[in-house]
Amino acid sequence: MPKFTIRATPGGPPEPAPPRGSAVLGDSQALRAQLGKLGLHTVAERFEAEADQAAKSESSYTAYLARLVEAELASKADRSVNARIARARFPMLRTLEQFEFPFQPSLSAPRVRELFSLGFLDQAANVLLVGGPGVGKSHLAIALGLRVCQARRGVRFFHAPDLLDQLLAADASHRLGALLRELGRVDLLIIDELGYLPMDSRRANLFFQLVAARYTTGSVVITSNAAFDRWGTVFGDEVIAAAILDRLVHYSHIFAINGLSYRVKDKLSAAAGPAPEAA
Repeated sequence: MPKFTIRATPGGPPEPAPPRGSAVLGDSQALRAQLGKLGLHTVAERFEAEADQAAKSESSYTAYLARLVEAELASKADRSVNARIARARFPMLRTLEQFEFPFQPSLSAPRVRELFSLGFLDQAANVLLVGGPGVGKSHLAIALGLRVCQARRGVRFFHAPDLLDQLLAADASHRLGALLRELGRVDLLIIDELGYLPMDSRRANLFFQLVAARYTTGSVVITSNAAFDRWGTVFGDEVIAAAILDRLVHYSHIFAINGLSYRVKDKLSAAAGPAPEAA
């Protein structure tokens, strides 16, 4: 490892440069192993290269250490975000930048972008995305969840039928309370495709318990192809549907997307073929 520039310090001898040769190699290997045991893997990877740079630029020991600490923090932040994304269990990754707002003119782009500032999380407000199949509801829900992960907050993503099956299994094994507490700890719960399949009374009751448990304490994002006046059919009971809607809508941001399916758009583009050449 190259030595640092020797500088005189007031009231004492100059700081010694580290020894060179085989002793330095052994010291480096031992230091790298110790840093690995402490979990400072980025520092272990970079301390020698940063030492070379510090020697060339005549940096102080403090500046050298500060660069290593900054690199380690940045690396840990990246690992933290990736771990949160893995725990969220998104079926795919989508971003807001990939969303084609011009194709959905009924959707307010400024309102959606304001949502991505994540202020709704601190208010424990919900987000309801309602529209026909293929209009981008799941895309926006996943993109919003990804943004929450990047803010180092907890997210869980479920397709509605899978979530209902888990609630049903937990209830049968007397673990419903534990599951509700687990889901209650995440900052954002995303429930995708609610309304595609009707529920029996038991599933509807369990869904109500989940919504009630998160009411005013944690945000929920729901995508649904069913307009609110059809939720009585979805839940098989007008009373329980009204109770669920009452809690979801009380503190909420509602987006109705009235447009063509993106899948239809692609088919139309393919059917139209290339534009005719100018004469």
